[in-house]
Amino acid sequence: MRSQFSGLYLRELLRTFRNPFVLLITVVQPFMWLAFFGSSFANAPPSLVESFVGAKSYIAFLLPGTLSTSMLSVGMFGSMSTIQDKRFGFMKRILITPTSKGVIFLSKALGSATRGLVQFPIMVVAALVFGVSFQLSPVEWLAWVGALFCLAIGFSSLFLAITAPSTDWQTPGVVSNFITMPLMFASTALFNGAFFPSWMRAISAVNPITFSALLGRSFVLGTSVPWINLGYLAAFALALLGIGWIVAGRWLKVD
Repeated sequence: MRSQFSGLYLRELLRTFRNPFVLLITVVQPFMWLAFFGSSFANAPPSLVESFVGAKSYIAFLLPGTLSTSMLSVGMFGSMSTIQDKRFGFMKRILITPTSKGVIFLSKALGSATRGLVQFPIMVVAALVFGVSFQLSPVEWLAWVGALFCLAIGFSSLFLAITAPSTDWQTPGVVSNFITMPLMFASTALFNGAFFPSWMRAISAVNPITFSALLGRSFVLGTSVPWINLGYLAAFALALLGIGWIVAGRWLKVD
């Protein structure tokens, strides 16, 4: 089982670096958010920006949120690769071997999550170019990466579980559009949640993107660290990983 998992996991990683277009999109998409959306307050008075987001630099505020929301697209790419494997016969060849469906699911979920972390160093360097400074300890860097990894595992598991029975190319895109917008805007990834209406605050309070954004933001801005958020994200990842394992074991199919 270990060798089966490691082989499939390695394949997921290698296929990313063998496809320059996918790698380019993975890196450029969050960078564009930071460059264009983050620069929208470039000429605003610092006092206005601080009153709006609680930080003097909107890019520093936005960086952890952008990294958190980018973990949503990681899950979509993972489910698309699953459908590609079904359509081109690779999944059928794997399923006639002793490899279990759970191992296939696990390799794809962890492969997608690992692939998503490629964005992290790129975004940190981009933030440095835009004038953001980092005063993090090694433990805080590790905790931030761990939080994003948990978020990516959770969303990858969710997308894979939803698309497990499907062979339709359009399914990942439809699911992504349905999930991404509500979770992204009903979180503190882009804006200060203090200005949300009550129903959006209720969603934000249980939104894993909020937990990840707040944790990363506390590291970047040097505010009080909500360490409990790391526990919430770990629980989110384990819960979705378990659900995805069960769903894949029962409903993952080729046609």
